[in-house]
Order: sequence, then C-alpha cells, then structure tokens
Amino acid sequence: MARDDQFRFEYEPGVLRFGTGCVDALSDELAQQGFDRALVVCGSTVGSTPEVIDPVKRGLGERLAGVFAETTASKRLSTAVDGLEAMRACDADVLVGLGGGSSLDVASVIAVLDASDREPAEVGQELAETGSISVPDGSLPPIVAVPTTLAGAEQSQVAGVTASPTNGLVDEPASGGVSDRRLMPRAVAYDPALFATTPKPILAASAMNGFDKGLETLYARNATPITDATAMRGLRLLRDGLEALGERSVDENLLQPIAEGIVLVQYGVSRPGETTLSIIHAFGHGLTRTYDVQQGTAHAIVAPRVLRYLFDTVDARRDLLAEALAPDHDGDPADAVVEAVEDVRKALDLPSRLRDVDGPEPEAFPAVAETILEDSFVGNAPPGLEPTAEEIEAVLQDAY
Repeated sequence: MARDDQFRFEYEPGVLRFGTGCVDALSDELAQQGFDRALVVCGSTVGSTPEVIDPVKRGLGERLAGVFAETTASKRLSTAVDGLEAMRACDADVLVGLGGGSSLDVASVIAVLDASDREPAEVGQELAETGSISVPDGSLPPIVAVPTTLAGAEQSQVAGVTASPTNGLVDEPASGGVSDRRLMPRAVAYDPALFATTPKPILAASAMNGFDKGLETLYARNATPITDATAMRGLRLLRDGLEALGERSVDENLLQPIAEGIVLVQYGVSRPGETTLSIIHAFGHGLTRTYDVQQGTAHAIVAPRVLRYLFDTVDARRDLLAEALAPDHDGDPADAVVEAVEDVRKALDLPSRLRDVDGPEPEAFPAVAETILEDSFVGNAPPGLEPTAEEIEAVLQDAY
C-alpha cells in the first residue's frame, strides 16, 4: 500500500500506570494531578465484587468520595444523568471509570453533562436528531480509567451513548457518540490483578475487540510509522498471549503480556479529529447497534471475512500484517494473516458464524449493509477501497 511519507501525529494520552498492584497508587496519582475527591463509576457487578472494588477503594484512600455502581452495557444517557446527580451529591472533582468500556463511556458523558447547563431532555433531543452530544467550551471534570476488560477503550477521547423512550429523554430509541480531546483520561491504571478478576468468557470477547484495533491501525488510511511500531509490537504480544489465554486458566502472570499488548495496539488510535479504527469496527457497529450481538463476538465473526474482502480488493498492507502475526509464514501473506486471526478466534472459543448468535437473518442484510456503509469509520478504510452495498452484503452472507 503506497503511503505519503508526510504525516502529522497529534496525540495527547494521559499518564499510563502499569503493573500488578498499580491501583495502590491511585491516590498518589490524583494528588500529583491536583484532584481531591473521586467518584468511582462502574457497573453493579463490579461495584459488588470485593476483589475488584476493594483494591480501588484502598488505592483511592481518603480521596474516595463515592461509588456510582449503575452503569450497563447499554451506556444509557439516563444513567449518566443519574451519575451526574451522584457526582454533585458527593462533591467529586474527578471521575474514575472502573470496569469495561461502558463504564468509561458513561463517565465521559457525565463529564459532558456536568459542563453543560442544558436539561437532560434537551440533550436527548440533540442525540436523537444528530447522533451526537455537543461538548461545551470550558473545562470538563477529569476522568481516570481503571479497565478490567481487554477491549482497549481507555486511551480514547470518544464515548458511545444510547437513549430509550422509557426514560422520557427521547421519543424513539437513539444512539450515537460524543467526542472531544478533553475526554481523554488523565490517567489509566492497567493492573493485571484486576483483569484477572473478570470471567474468562468476558475477557475473551473483549480481547477480540482490542486485537482488531491493532489490525486496523496498520491498514488505516492515516497510519503512521509511530502507530505502525506500537500496533505491530502489540499484535505480536496478543497473538501469543490470546492463544495462551484460550488454553490456560486466568491469572495475572498470563494477563501481563496481554495487557501490554492492549496498551500498545490502542496507542495513537484516538487522536484529535481522527481515528485509526476502520471497516471491521464499522461492521461491528452495524451488527451491535440494531441486534443483540456483543461487540467482541461480532468482531470475531466478521474480522477474518472482512480481511479476506480487503485482500481480494486492495493491498491493505498485508505484508506488514503478516510480519506482525505470522513472521515465519512461507506462502501468501494474505492467507497467513487470515489464518492467524482465525487461530486467535478459535483459541478464544468465540462464535464463527452469524447464524449462531442473536444477529440478523439474511433478509435483513441489505439494511445492515447500508448501516455499515453510513458508519464514519468506513471513510478510514485502506486506500483504494470503495466498498459498495453489494460487497458488504456478500461479506455478511459469507459470515452467515
């Protein structure tokens, strides 16, 4: 894939802390950054699991102002509204998103709501009409992330959000996202001991999502030598680590290199005004925003098929991908890449066909294909790729 040798790389991640027990230093990190009172934002399971919540509470010490344990995978706007009330009730000046990507997304929306003087129904109307929520000027409450899954959502300035009529904020179901450089977490604590508390099936599904970030970062239109280096190193760690995850019981030693890989594959993915996420993630959105399919599961099913479609159409930097995933291959690099991705899916024991999950039936594929084509991430597909609805449908048919 030919690429212009000129590039601009603007990336402002927060402080990255890594290692078993690193959450013990949360209070020190908040103190160094000038934050005094933290509201932990998490789901009910995380909030009621001592192995997860207790180390974070101890790490925050006297800086713990409260725990809001009401997030769900749906990332509801109404949940963020309740979280804002909790934040103000305990006078918190920093939000600590603990758990999966949904808790971090809700924390981000809480931050946006706190900086706005609009009523929740007005925000819901904007989400329904535009698919986004505008971020006001000025300062936003800072966010600190403590991930316990491997999806790689914590080095991001983007958050997803949905709204349902049952909460009175919208007339029809709505979904979309919010993006602003001020939403990038000020610090992230990667503690393998906390990852090890997550059930293996959840880790496996989330890992497929994180793994695909590395794939897409290499073939994205805005790839850079910097992200090439981090994504390739991350993919190598994940290829070996995720296959081991499928074979062994979960512990912090097993998860150490996997967590390192997740740190690396998302480094530089979410940048001001751009992202390296591409067509695999667009497929994931098309399947999960309308159907009850988990994001990582959707990725496991479509990633090998999307890659085969890319390689049949454009170069998509197959040699670089093969160097990262199958350095000892002696045949077609495209075949080697697809086989390596399939090996990871098999090791994680994730579904391989749409017919085996609660997804769309073939008669719905034309509508799903249109949704995928309308996703903004398609615009970041490899140079030379101009997908059509018929081509997208063909990939879905193959995945069925």
